[in-house]
Amino acid sequence: MDYYPIIADSFQNTIETIAMSVDDLAGAIAAGSQLMTGALLADRKIIVCGNGVDAAVAQLFACNLLGRFEQDRPALPALSLAADNASVTAIAQSGAFNDIFSRQLRALGQAGDVLLCISSGEGASNLLRAVQTAQERDMAVIAMTSTRDSTLSAVIRPEDVELRVNAMRQARVVEMHTMAIHSFCALIDHSLFGSHDLE
Repeated sequence: MDYYPIIADSFQNTIETIAMSVDDLAGAIAAGSQLMTGALLADRKIIVCGNGVDAAVAQLFACNLLGRFEQDRPALPALSLAADNASVTAIAQSGAFNDIFSRQLRALGQAGDVLLCISSGEGASNLLRAVQTAQERDMAVIAMTSTRDSTLSAVIRPEDVELRVNAMRQARVVEMHTMAIHSFCALIDHSLFGSHDLE
């Protein structure tokens, strides 16, 4: 079987999605990075959440801040709520799956922190509750969504940021979210530590 047409179609679809997204997403990426940079400068932290593949993207962001992105620099405080399997399953086992993130936020979130909520699929009630809890705790919210999800869009406040990817295929949304995550990391590093030369 010749797999090349399938591979080429996937690559072409991604290229087209990138080309159509950059103008729509650039402003939200810049605004989100400014929110997070401001929080870090105020000695606050960034808390990230997402389900399934979005949890992996959330962990990628936390790893880049806690470790390094493209330059050596001090660790930056970031926490992925889906990374602690014991806590997530303990909360879910008690019959509170919809609260797996909001319960953690009530314990760990503080005023001035930022919640980065990632949703590449259709609206999930646990993400909605996480956003509402963050807002109750006077945290800023950055919601990474898609055209398939209007749930989070409905609760975003004017002071929050929504990064909404206009794509119907979830794979394309995840790719755009991952690119946005890398852009966030680059802009945060640039704002806090200045520019650097890539080898």
